[in-house]
Amino acid sequence: MTKIQLVTNAIINQGLLPLYYNADETVTLEILKALYRAGIRAVEYTSRGENALSNFTKMVELRNAEMPGMLIGIGTIKNLKQAEEYEKAGADFFISPGFVPEVAEFLISKHLLYSPGCMTPTEIIAAEAAGVTFVKLFPGNALGAGFMSAIKDVFPNLKFMPTGGVDTTKESIESWFKAGVSAVGMGSKLVSKELMAAKDYATIENETSKVLEIIKSIKAS
Repeated sequence: MTKIQLVTNAIINQGLLPLYYNADETVTLEILKALYRAGIRAVEYTSRGENALSNFTKMVELRNAEMPGMLIGIGTIKNLKQAEEYEKAGADFFISPGFVPEVAEFLISKHLLYSPGCMTPTEIIAAEAAGVTFVKLFPGNALGAGFMSAIKDVFPNLKFMPTGGVDTTKESIESWFKAGVSAVGMGSKLVSKELMAAKDYATIENETSKVLEIIKSIKAS
């Protein structure tokens, strides 16, 4: 199995991709542990602060020491330099807010999953032509599940995941899965700034477990 397929399977299997960033290294690592305890085996860390790369490196070290089966991806990749830095740091997959052709070319040549954010059919066509197989619908709250329903049949060979605006409720999650997505990305709705500030790792773990159970029940129905 290729690395791209391995990552794709892991994200689709759990149906959820949690994403977060925290400037504090200890908080970053404790959240990773909480997500792992909840059953998460693929997580996205977002490159949104000056500590992101050093924190990410520590996450990979912790994973290698204590978390068998965990895949750690990096998000908010906007240029080739970032992609190269995180590839060296050991990122398992890469996610962008938009489609960046040179990033796609670099990562696909390395047999690494690249999931760009797209919000128009034109962008999705360009990404697919570049070899992308897993598309992030972003921002999900602006597009809505109706957009996914409308384009699903046009792109039968692609997997889709909305990020932004997906709530932790069954109604919100189910609307997207019924529309045809393979997974949902969840940031602040799941790992909120309040929970991070309070260092409430138990609640992060519990809420993540609940969402995984909701997704399991939706898939089974």
